[in-house]
Amino acid sequence: MQEKILEIVATANAYLSDYILIILLVGVGLFYTIKTRFVQVRCFGEGLKKVFGNFSLRGGKQQGGISSFQALATAIAAQVGTGNIVGASGAILIGGPGAIFWMWVIAFLGMATIYAEAVMAQETRVVDEDGTVHGGPVYYIKKVFKGRFGTFLAGFFSVAAILALGFMGSMVQSNSIAEAVNTAIGIPGWVTGLVVAVIAAFIFLGGIQRIASVTEKMVPIMAGLFLLGGVVVLIARIQYIPETFGMIFKFAFTPEALIGGGIGYALKTAISQGAKRGLFSNEAGMGSTPHAHAMANVKKPHDQGVAAMIGVFIDTFVVLTMTALVIISTLYAGEGGLASLSSDAYVAATTAGELSKTNAMQTAFSGALPFLGNFGNIFVAICLFFFAFSTIIGWNFFGKLNVQYMFKKHSKVAVAIYSVVAIAFIFLGSMLKNDLVWELTDFFNYLMVLPNVLALFFLSKYVVKAAGSNKAKKADAKAETETADAE
Repeated sequence: MQEKILEIVATANAYLSDYILIILLVGVGLFYTIKTRFVQVRCFGEGLKKVFGNFSLRGGKQQGGISSFQALATAIAAQVGTGNIVGASGAILIGGPGAIFWMWVIAFLGMATIYAEAVMAQETRVVDEDGTVHGGPVYYIKKVFKGRFGTFLAGFFSVAAILALGFMGSMVQSNSIAEAVNTAIGIPGWVTGLVVAVIAAFIFLGGIQRIASVTEKMVPIMAGLFLLGGVVVLIARIQYIPETFGMIFKFAFTPEALIGGGIGYALKTAISQGAKRGLFSNEAGMGSTPHAHAMANVKKPHDQGVAAMIGVFIDTFVVLTMTALVIISTLYAGEGGLASLSSDAYVAATTAGELSKTNAMQTAFSGALPFLGNFGNIFVAICLFFFAFSTIIGWNFFGKLNVQYMFKKHSKVAVAIYSVVAIAFIFLGSMLKNDLVWELTDFFNYLMVLPNVLALFFLSKYVVKAAGSNKAKKADAKAETETADAE
């Protein structure tokens, strides 16, 4: 049964990711890059200041909503997950090292997309009298599409988000944790799944304040730990770093030399892997992280927009790139062996062999640092646990917001049922076939993209105004300062 479902879902995903997804993600990214006059470049420094200027691991409890950094941490918690390790590994193995180049392209454009998402989440959020904040794509979808069509699209997005984030997405995370732990220390998957489900249940019950408190501490620590381990591997493989970057650029445009097939097929494979794994990793255009950015207490939407861009930058250009450099410098460059294989032998080694997207990073760590024995496997399993668990927390919260939107007056009962089902899915994911879990998650992620990106195309006047008004305010402030100095 699993094999039959896998075949059906994989076929649907192939059409969505190879054609529709690439057109939509690249299209909306280019659209907002041009419309905002490269906001991801112009306001990059401002974004860094917003995020790290008042950096704190103790944001405190807010009267309503959460702090800007807590919102970003919750968004990054959702972004930095298995996509940064397992997803990136799969993209490299299937599409070759060049898939990482296309991930970078998608992320660069995605920084403009996520700016638009965060701005519109702030523009359309609703604050109750008691300070409770409601926000997310459903609100800006209904802003641009009135009447029944807007209600339908918002409902379609909500259902897709609940399934993709609350249920299927959690299965991917627990599945990856279970496989990594089993590879490292042999613990059965169901045991790991049970432990993860219990810990998750405790955090879910605490609401947004507890989630924000956990993520603002977990995200910096887990990212720092992973990057430190990656730096150790890169130092050990330092002589292969130039070759590693060369492979990324070489196989971005001539992937057929490695993965086989004609240039058209190979290039499509590399780009589609970069696009769909890039989406799963940084989530720009998917409509998940705007739920967190809507909660941020900021002076103006632009402030959270530039902070959101830094989330994509950290996710892809820092964390995911570290994964890529470790894997390519160890398994492909030098005596790594994969790049020296014929295309037929390469396909056999990466599809039917012992190397898979789940254990590729562990294999790379162990290969680069053989003197540490099994420690490399254990280290990656620990990092993957934190990455995946943080994503479970963030995605569950995003799904809960959509349950509240769908059921409104009966939201308390609906949320309780949703939480129980979500916990069951976390446990179930630890025992299912890895490929099926990933394909199901990809499918529902793609369904989220469709109404979200469609709405974004029609909301440009609000986003451009937010980006432009900030520039005007800067000019006014500068003029005031110059006048004061002259006096």
